[in-house]
Parts: sequence; C-alpha cells; structure tokens
Amino acid sequence: MQGFNKYYPPDYDPSQGSLNKVRGKHALGDRARKIDQGILITRFELPFNIWCGTCNNHIGMGVRYNAEKKKIGAYYSTPIFSFRCKCHLCDGWFEIQTDPKNTRYVVTSGARQKDEEWNPEENGGFAIHDTEKEGAHVDPLVALEKTTDAKHHMETVQKPRIESLQGVSEHYNSDPYTLSLKARKRFREDKKIEQKKKQLDDNIKDRYALPATMSLLKEDDKEVEAAKTEWQKAKQEHDLREAKRRKTTLDITSLMSSSHLSMKKSPASSSDPLNSLRSQILRNTAKRSTAIRSIPTSSVLP
Repeated sequence: MQGFNKYYPPDYDPSQGSLNKVRGKHALGDRARKIDQGILITRFELPFNIWCGTCNNHIGMGVRYNAEKKKIGAYYSTPIFSFRCKCHLCDGWFEIQTDPKNTRYVVTSGARQKDEEWNPEENGGFAIHDTEKEGAHVDPLVALEKTTDAKHHMETVQKPRIESLQGVSEHYNSDPYTLSLKARKRFREDKKIEQKKKQLDDNIKDRYALPATMSLLKEDDKEVEAAKTEWQKAKQEHDLREAKRRKTTLDITSLMSSSHLSMKKSPASSSDPLNSLRSQILRNTAKRSTAIRSIPTSSVLP
C-alpha cells in the first residue's frame, strides 16, 4: 500500500526513510511496477482511428488504454516516446510512437492507421495544384525577373524600414533612465489633473444631489462661451420687457391721476353721458394696471 497520509505502525522509525521505502513500494504505486525497465503505465487516448492487426477490428479515435510508456530516443532535445497498448477486443498488442519532427503520432506495429485525408474534388470543391514543384519547368527569364524584383524591393523598401526601426530602437533605448523619469513625470501630472477634475465633479454631484455613478461631460471653452452669450441675450430681452412694462404702468397711473383731478374740478360734468363713459373706462384701466402690478415678476417673464 502507498504510504502517503496513511497509517504509520508503532514500530516505524523515521530514520529508516519514508514509509514507501520501508514497505518497499513506489510512490506511483502499481503504475511503476515496470519502472526498472524504464516503463511507466500511463493512460493513453488514441489520437486517430486504427484497425487492429491481430483481430482486424476497427478502434475509434478517443478510446483509452493503460499503455506502457517508454522513452526510445530523442529528436534533438525532444524525447521520443512509445506507447504499447493491448487491444480490448483481442490479445494483440500495438505500438504508437511520437514524431516530434512532423508533430504527430505514427503507428509502428500491431495496427494500421486509417487514412482520412480530405479530397476537395470528391467533396464538391476545387483541386489544389502546386504551381512551384521541383520537377516543373522553370523559365530562366521569369526566375531572373522574380529575383531582380525581390532584390529591388529589399533595397528600396525593406532595408530602409529596418534601418529606421533600428534607429528608433536605439533612440529610445540609449538612455532608458531619463525616458523613464519623463514618462513618470508626465503620468504624475496627468494623475493630478484627473484627481482635480474628479474632485470638482464630486462637488457638483453633491451640490445638486446627482448619482455618484453619473459621468459629467468635459468642459469645452466654445460651449462655455456660447452659453454665456445665450445668457446675456436672454438677460437683455428680459430687461427690455421689464422696462416696457414699467413704462406702460407709469403711463396708466399718470392718466388715472389726471382723470381723477379733472373729475374733482368739474363735478357738474358727471351728469354728461360722455363724461360718465370716460370715467368708467378710466376705472377699468386702473383696475387692470393694479392687477398687473400685483402679479410677480417671475410669472410675467416667459
């Protein structure tokens, strides 16, 4: 039994080593029963469809086996592993190896891989032809023209661009400390401006009880000037209306007072129907002017 977080017998001595060592067990348990041969039992999933070479049965992609994993070589620094599996339909064995050079798996023995290459002509598509095969006839003039165009493009476009990029890289990497100081100074200035603007926005939101999540628009000098011009224009119109209203009120008041004086001087003329009608009109005008004066200024303005 594997000895991790398990029962420790009373006669266990830590100086003997780990519990696995005392019991003669490997930390990986039964998976390492062939570790002395360089074989580790691992769970392997078929990367493609195959036919078993012993029973000739089809085995679908994704079927899992307890495979014997073993390192059999290396492609440069990449190891090459082989996975030896036993068919679940018979007693036959098959082996699949990794191919780091072509980044794929290959069947080496005991089975054959199903060829599933897609042919565009058989599926309603168009055939793909290689126009630059090694055995194809190449026109020497065309090849020379391509080479000349490539050289011209490299000299006129690619080389100047690479030189400009190298110059920019040398300019920014010549003194990184100074550039870092400038960038941090600029960031601090921008941060102070943002904090000041945020404080002003918060004050406005608190004053008018606006939601804290509301984003206020940025002030624009042109919009501020336009708003001031509109306000001054509206104020001038309001002053003109007020002056006109006051003038009308004064005229009516003076007319009323003069009519009362004339009525007091000539009481005999009150019997005249024309004079009585004129007096009635003056009284009605005086009532209207009194009503206009009693209306608040805010309700008179539009």
